[in-house]
Amino acid sequence: MKVPSVNYQQAINALHRDGWVVVRQKGSHIRLQKHTNNETLKIIIPAHRSIKRSTLSHILKQAQISVKKFIDLL
Repeated sequence: MKVPSVNYQQAINALHRDGWVVVRQKGSHIRLQKHTNNETLKIIIPAHRSIKRSTLSHILKQAQISVKKFIDLL
């Protein structure tokens, strides 16, 4: 399944539905984190109008979210 082309606000909204919380923003980078049973996951989303598909693919891997689940969260 292909990674969709979305802007940063759509990506943050979808991740928020999965339990991610915006911790801080420095310049054009927004940091989110999510607490799981045994660890705290942290990711950084670039505040770009459209996030490159390759960048979003790496973000989803770090967030441990499949592309299908991300599309469902959109």
